[in-house]
Amino acid sequence: MPGNAPSKTAPAKMAISTTINGQSYDFLCDPRQSLLEVLRDTLHLTGAKEGCNNGNCGACTVLIDGEPVNSCLVLAVEVAGKDLTTIEGIADKGVLHPLQQCFLEGAALQCGICTPGFIVAAKALLDKKPNPTEEEIRFSLAGNLCRCTGYDKIVRAVQAAAERIQSVQPSGGTPQRKQAQQPQAQQQQSQQQQ
Repeated sequence: MPGNAPSKTAPAKMAISTTINGQSYDFLCDPRQSLLEVLRDTLHLTGAKEGCNNGNCGACTVLIDGEPVNSCLVLAVEVAGKDLTTIEGIADKGVLHPLQQCFLEGAALQCGICTPGFIVAAKALLDKKPNPTEEEIRFSLAGNLCRCTGYDKIVRAVQAAAERIQSVQPSGGTPQRKQAQQPQAQQQQSQQQQ
């Protein structure tokens, strides 16, 4: 009918319960709100970055039940009951994960916008394949773009992290976390003082 305009009321917010970085979260969101928006704007977990907002750059990569996804392409309502890991959950009680440490030591970052996505995607790879080949690393990280560095330092950082994780993993067990490695200069100083 000519006088009846469609209703412009906003859809009702939805209550979502999920686990993020080992902690239970309850939040309200619009049905069309992306996971990236909720992480950054509602939950103040700002590690995932908005690069393209269309799934092409990987800067917003998070893990959902261990699988890497672009959080800009996932609706927040889809994570109800799921287990999420963001870059904020990669370190363990203030100790950097070997991936984070190797990215720092290997200068595998510049501006930092893409770094969280690369680290989260690389963690998903190393969780499934602890000793990947260079080709497997490059293939696994192909959905993540960096406009500052070449990809070689990033690949080398992932290789170094895989080696480091393997060196602290007891045979047949899960990796045991140990304190972050001292920078090489500090190690040499300590040895010289002894």
